[in-house]
Amino acid sequence: MNKSINRRDWFKSTLALTAGFAITPALVNSLMAGPVSQAEREFYKSARLNGGKVRLNSNENPYGPSEKAKKAVLDILTEGNRYAFAEMTELRNLIAEKEGVDPSFVMLGAGSGELLVQTGIAYGLEGGRVLSAYPTFTLLMNYAQQMNATWDKVDLNEKMEFDYQKLLSAIKSDTRLVFSCNPNNPTGTVVNAEVVKSFCEEASKKTLVYADEAYLEFLEPAHQKSMVSLVQRTPNLIVSKTFSKVYGLAGLRIGYIIGHPDVLKRVGKYGDTISPSQTAIAAAKVSLGDEEFMKMTRDKNAIARKVLTDYLDKKKFNHGKSVTNVVLFPAPKDGKTILTQLDEKGYLIRIWEYQGKEWCRVSIGTEEEMKGFIKAFDSVIS
Repeated sequence: MNKSINRRDWFKSTLALTAGFAITPALVNSLMAGPVSQAEREFYKSARLNGGKVRLNSNENPYGPSEKAKKAVLDILTEGNRYAFAEMTELRNLIAEKEGVDPSFVMLGAGSGELLVQTGIAYGLEGGRVLSAYPTFTLLMNYAQQMNATWDKVDLNEKMEFDYQKLLSAIKSDTRLVFSCNPNNPTGTVVNAEVVKSFCEEASKKTLVYADEAYLEFLEPAHQKSMVSLVQRTPNLIVSKTFSKVYGLAGLRIGYIIGHPDVLKRVGKYGDTISPSQTAIAAAKVSLGDEEFMKMTRDKNAIARKVLTDYLDKKKFNHGKSVTNVVLFPAPKDGKTILTQLDEKGYLIRIWEYQGKEWCRVSIGTEEEMKGFIKAFDSVIS
C-alpha cells in the first residue's frame, strides 16, 4: 500500500464495489491484500466490480459464518451502543485458556491484518531489514517498508514451500523481524511443524519471529501443530491467528496474536485499544473451538479443492500441494487476458508475479463454483 486512503477516496471505492463503478488504478493497491501485479493494474483500469461474481480472489470461506455465530451477532445488537470493554476481556480470557497462556499474552485486533500492520510499523520504524520467503502474505512487510525498513526475500523451494534453512541463513545483523506463514498464502502449502519449530527456536535467538497461522485450522486436528507452545519461553516470538478463514468471519474482522507482554506492548502502541466490534467479539466467542463447523468447512473445502487440483494435474500445470483454500499455479496465458475473460464469465481470481512470471492464485469456493470455474478457465486458455 503506497498511498493512504482519505474518507472521500474510501467512499468512492465503496460505491465502486457496490454499484459497479470502475475502480481507479490509484486505489487498487489499497483495496487488495497481497502484492498487486501489473496484469491486475491493467485489468482494473477498466474493470467494473459489480455484484454476482464468483469471488475466488480473497481466500474467503463460502460456508460461514456458522449458525451459532449468526445468532450471536443478532443477540448482541442491542448492545451496539456500548463499548466492548468487558466483552473483549471475556474473549481474551477464552482465547488464553484455549491457547494455554496467560491473558497478558493475548492481543485482539480487527482481523489479524490489523495486527500485521501494527507489527510492521512497530518493527519498521527503526529501519533495518524485515525478512520473509516469497511469495507469501505481504501486509506486514509492506508496512515495514513504509516505515523505512528494507524487505529481504527468499524464494520458495521447488515444492512451493517456505525454505526455512535458507530463511535462517538470510538473517542479517540488522534484521528486525522474520516472517513465517505456515500454511502459506498464496500456495496453500505446509511445512512439517518440527522444521518450523526448530526454525523459530533458532531464528528467535537473533531477531523477532512472526509466525502467521491464519490457515492452520484447515489441517486435520492431529496435524494442527501451533508455535504457541514456544511463546512463553521464547520472548522473541509472535504467533498470529484469525477468525477470518475456517471460521468464516472475514467480514466481521477479528483476530489475535500471542506474544510476550513486552512485545505486545510495543505492537499495541500503533493500534486502537478497542478496535473489534461487539458483533465480531460475539461471533468469535461462539466460533472459537467449534469443531463441528470447522470439520464441515475442511471436508467441503477438500472436495472443492480436488476439483481444481485434478484439473491442474490433468493439464500438467505445476502447483504446490495445497492443504488450505487457495492454490497457486503458473498462468498459461497472459494475466490480463485471463482476468478480463474470466470476469466476463463471472469469476474473479488473482494474478501474482514471481520469478519473472505470472501466476494464477485461485481461492477455493464451493464444489459447484469450482466445477464452473474450471470450465470457464479452460475456455479462456484454449
